[in-house]
Amino acid sequence: MIKIVCVGKVKDQNLSNLINDYSKRINKYHKLEIVEVKDEPIIQDDKAVLEKEADRVLEKINNDEYVILLDLHGKNIDSISLSNKIDKLFVSYSKITFVIGGSLGLSDRLRKRANEAIKLSDLTFLHQMTRLILLEQIYRSFKILNHEIYHK
Repeated sequence: MIKIVCVGKVKDQNLSNLINDYSKRINKYHKLEIVEVKDEPIIQDDKAVLEKEADRVLEKINNDEYVILLDLHGKNIDSISLSNKIDKLFVSYSKITFVIGGSLGLSDRLRKRANEAIKLSDLTFLHQMTRLILLEQIYRSFKILNHEIYHK
Protein backbone atom coordinates (compact mmCIF):
# COMPACT_ATOMS: atom_id res chain seq x y z
CA MET A 1 0.00 0.00 0.00
CA ILE A 2 1.03 3.56 -0.62
CA LYS A 3 -0.08 6.03 2.01
CA ILE A 4 0.20 9.78 1.82
CA VAL A 5 -0.11 11.69 5.08
CA CYS A 6 -0.82 15.37 4.48
CA VAL A 7 -1.05 18.28 6.88
CA GLY A 8 -4.12 20.31 5.94
CA LYS A 9 -7.06 19.88 3.61
CA VAL A 10 -7.44 20.69 -0.07
CA LYS A 11 -9.84 23.61 -0.30
CA ASP A 12 -9.91 24.18 -4.07
CA GLN A 13 -12.55 21.99 -5.76
CA ASN A 14 -10.73 21.88 -9.12
CA LEU A 15 -7.55 20.69 -7.43
CA SER A 16 -9.54 18.19 -5.40
CA ASN A 17 -11.04 16.78 -8.61
CA LEU A 18 -7.57 16.28 -10.10
CA ILE A 19 -6.32 14.64 -6.90
CA ASN A 20 -9.30 12.27 -6.96
CA ASP A 21 -8.64 11.46 -10.62
CA TYR A 22 -5.01 10.50 -10.00
CA SER A 23 -6.00 8.56 -6.88
CA LYS A 24 -8.38 6.44 -8.98
CA ARG A 25 -5.68 5.90 -11.61
CA ILE A 26 -3.18 4.73 -8.99
CA ASN A 27 -5.71 2.40 -7.37
CA LYS A 28 -5.77 0.40 -10.60
CA TYR A 29 -2.14 -0.53 -9.88
CA HIS A 30 -1.86 -0.46 -6.13
CA LYS A 31 -3.89 0.38 -3.06
CA LEU A 32 -3.62 4.05 -2.11
CA GLU A 33 -4.67 5.81 1.07
CA ILE A 34 -4.60 9.56 1.61
CA VAL A 35 -4.74 10.67 5.23
CA GLU A 36 -5.29 14.32 6.11
CA VAL A 37 -4.39 15.69 9.52
CA LYS A 38 -5.43 19.06 10.85
CA ASP A 39 -3.06 21.94 10.31
CA GLU A 40 -2.41 24.45 13.07
CA PRO A 41 -3.20 28.13 12.69
CA ILE A 42 0.03 30.08 12.61
CA ILE A 43 -0.83 32.41 15.47
CA GLN A 44 1.65 30.94 17.88
CA ASP A 45 5.31 30.15 17.91
CA ASP A 46 6.50 28.21 14.86
CA LYS A 47 8.12 25.41 16.88
CA ALA A 48 4.86 24.74 18.74
CA VAL A 49 2.98 24.56 15.42
CA LEU A 50 5.52 22.09 13.98
CA GLU A 51 5.33 19.91 17.09
CA LYS A 52 1.51 19.77 17.13
CA GLU A 53 1.42 18.89 13.44
CA ALA A 54 4.17 16.29 13.98
CA ASP A 55 2.10 14.67 16.75
CA ARG A 56 -0.84 14.31 14.37
CA VAL A 57 1.30 12.91 11.55
CA LEU A 58 3.18 10.46 13.77
CA GLU A 59 -0.14 9.10 15.10
CA LYS A 60 -0.89 7.98 11.53
CA ILE A 61 2.40 6.15 10.96
CA ASN A 62 3.16 2.63 12.17
CA ASN A 63 6.62 1.28 12.99
CA ASP A 64 6.66 -1.09 10.00
CA GLU A 65 6.13 1.64 7.38
CA TYR A 66 8.88 3.03 5.17
CA VAL A 67 8.52 6.80 5.52
CA ILE A 68 9.58 9.30 2.85
CA LEU A 69 9.31 12.98 3.69
CA LEU A 70 8.74 15.52 0.95
CA ASP A 71 11.19 18.16 2.00
CA LEU A 72 12.92 21.11 0.35
CA HIS A 73 16.15 19.85 1.95
CA GLY A 74 15.66 16.30 0.67
CA LYS A 75 17.48 14.50 -2.09
CA ASN A 76 16.63 15.40 -5.69
CA ILE A 77 14.94 12.52 -7.45
CA ASP A 78 13.71 12.02 -11.00
CA SER A 79 10.73 10.00 -12.21
CA ILE A 80 12.70 6.90 -13.19
CA SER A 81 14.52 6.87 -9.85
CA LEU A 82 11.21 7.22 -7.98
CA SER A 83 9.69 4.32 -9.90
CA ASN A 84 12.74 2.14 -9.17
CA LYS A 85 12.63 3.15 -5.50
CA ILE A 86 8.95 2.21 -5.19
CA ASP A 87 9.58 -1.11 -6.92
CA LYS A 88 12.52 -1.99 -4.64
CA LEU A 89 10.82 -0.85 -1.44
CA PHE A 90 7.82 -3.09 -2.02
CA VAL A 91 10.17 -6.08 -1.82
CA SER A 92 10.86 -5.32 1.86
CA TYR A 93 7.90 -3.17 2.96
CA SER A 94 4.17 -3.64 2.57
CA LYS A 95 3.53 0.07 3.12
CA ILE A 96 5.36 3.10 1.76
CA THR A 97 4.28 6.33 3.42
CA PHE A 98 4.91 9.76 1.97
CA VAL A 99 4.55 12.77 4.29
CA ILE A 100 3.70 16.28 3.15
CA GLY A 101 4.16 18.76 5.99
CA GLY A 102 2.35 21.98 6.74
CA SER A 103 3.17 25.50 5.61
CA LEU A 104 6.01 25.81 8.13
CA GLY A 105 7.65 22.58 7.06
CA LEU A 106 8.56 19.52 9.14
CA SER A 107 9.67 19.04 12.73
CA ASP A 108 12.94 17.42 13.72
CA ARG A 109 10.95 14.52 15.20
CA LEU A 110 9.44 13.80 11.79
CA ARG A 111 12.86 14.00 10.18
CA LYS A 112 14.20 11.49 12.71
CA ARG A 113 11.31 9.07 12.10
CA ALA A 114 11.65 9.21 8.32
CA ASN A 115 13.71 6.68 6.42
CA GLU A 116 14.60 9.36 3.88
CA ALA A 117 13.63 12.75 2.50
CA ILE A 118 13.18 13.67 -1.14
CA LYS A 119 12.28 16.86 -2.94
CA LEU A 120 10.16 17.00 -6.03
CA SER A 121 11.74 20.21 -7.25
CA ASP A 122 13.91 23.13 -6.28
CA LEU A 123 10.75 25.19 -6.62
CA THR A 124 8.37 25.69 -3.71
CA PHE A 125 4.74 24.59 -4.23
CA LEU A 126 1.54 25.07 -2.28
CA HIS A 127 0.99 22.01 -0.10
CA GLN A 128 -2.18 21.14 -1.98
CA MET A 129 -0.27 21.34 -5.29
CA THR A 130 2.46 19.15 -3.83
CA ARG A 131 -0.13 16.45 -3.17
CA LEU A 132 -1.25 16.54 -6.80
CA ILE A 133 2.32 16.53 -8.13
CA LEU A 134 3.26 13.59 -5.88
CA LEU A 135 0.21 11.62 -7.01
CA GLU A 136 1.03 12.29 -10.65
CA GLN A 137 4.60 11.08 -10.08
CA ILE A 138 3.40 7.92 -8.30
CA TYR A 139 1.04 7.24 -11.20
CA ARG A 140 3.90 7.87 -13.64
CA SER A 141 6.02 5.42 -11.62
CA PHE A 142 3.48 2.64 -12.09
CA LYS A 143 3.23 3.38 -15.81
CA ILE A 144 7.05 3.16 -16.05
CA LEU A 145 7.19 -0.07 -14.04
CA ASN A 146 4.52 -1.64 -16.24
CA HIS A 147 6.19 -0.46 -19.48
CA GLU A 148 3.06 1.48 -20.43
CA ILE A 149 2.99 4.58 -22.57
CA TYR A 150 2.53 7.86 -20.72
CA HIS A 151 3.19 11.46 -21.67
CA LYS A 152 6.79 12.54 -21.35
